[in-house]
Amino acid sequence: MKKIVYVVGGLVGVSGMNAILCRKINYLACHTDYDIYMILTEKAGVPWSLDVNPKVKWVNFDINFDELDTMPTLKKIFFYYLKQRKYKRRFTDYLMKIRPDITVSALRREINFINNIKDGSKKIGELHFERTFYRKYHNKYLPNFINHYITKKWTDSLISNIQKLDRFIVLTHEDYKKWPEIKNKMVIPNFIEEYHGELASLEKKNAIAVGRYTWQKGFDILIDAWSIVARKHPDWTLNIFGQGEKNTYEENILKKGLAKQIVCNPPSSQIHEEYRNSSIFVFSSRYEGFGLVLAEAMSVGVPAISFACPCGPSDIITHGQDGLLIENGNIKELAEGICYLIENSHIRKEYGAEAYTKAQKYYPDIIMRIWINLFESL
Repeated sequence: MKKIVYVVGGLVGVSGMNAILCRKINYLACHTDYDIYMILTEKAGVPWSLDVNPKVKWVNFDINFDELDTMPTLKKIFFYYLKQRKYKRRFTDYLMKIRPDITVSALRREINFINNIKDGSKKIGELHFERTFYRKYHNKYLPNFINHYITKKWTDSLISNIQKLDRFIVLTHEDYKKWPEIKNKMVIPNFIEEYHGELASLEKKNAIAVGRYTWQKGFDILIDAWSIVARKHPDWTLNIFGQGEKNTYEENILKKGLAKQIVCNPPSSQIHEEYRNSSIFVFSSRYEGFGLVLAEAMSVGVPAISFACPCGPSDIITHGQDGLLIENGNIKELAEGICYLIENSHIRKEYGAEAYTKAQKYYPDIIMRIWINLFESL
């Protein structure tokens, strides 16, 4: 019976990456005879935000790297060194004790030492971010040349460690091309939960966007685009759902006189129902690792319009077939694309039907079969 260790980090605060890792772990625990182990590093004793299959064996090293974010720079550097040393020691002892067949890392702090652990396991690294912004160092108090130097050194170290892995996994074909130095790479996208409910009718005058209220998600751009849309179609509404601080966006909406057209909502526990009550999904991210919500909306039969940002949308959407891809950051073109889908209900429905079919390639059984085949091949 194979033993597989997943390095998750934490389950207290929900992040997209940790949620996906947890779903994979639960799938393997339910559908295979593997012994699944999970490594956590967060502060111990705090309730988890995600459910884990009781078959999964887990350990929490109680390193609490998160507290470094509250420290001044010099103190942070000192305590990072101490925590990293403790992490390496406990991680090594754990792998040497259980002797797994495969260890899967999300390429966080353990990538600096995981290849040196002689426990006999094959090492897999899976990256949940696209290369452009991963390990890009920026300190506003430092000159650009120093930021560039630190970024290069940090990236060179990462590449060196990735090259030693038995396999390096990226989420998209677009990102695959950005790692020319790496030969042991392959693409395995994230999966979405299989949807069996009623599909969207695409008759309701609602558009939807989903994501954290952060600069990355580009809701500021979307609001600017919708101000153009609202002049032509004031009877249409845009609903945004997500975690985070939304006050800045709401103030912008009020300033532009769009309070009746745009609503900023908290996260929904019934997001598929929100998709079903929508006719267009709008994805305005400046960059992504994959874009899971795109595939989720498509699985309910909702056509998507998205910036062709790095990376993900170009893998998921086929332009002019199941959605529209727009030049990244182009507000005018985004508004025109939304209006096009509003004004052409037959196109909307054609795209929606194709989107529903496309989304099924991201169902768990399809994606996890790729993972299982990989494990068996190693």
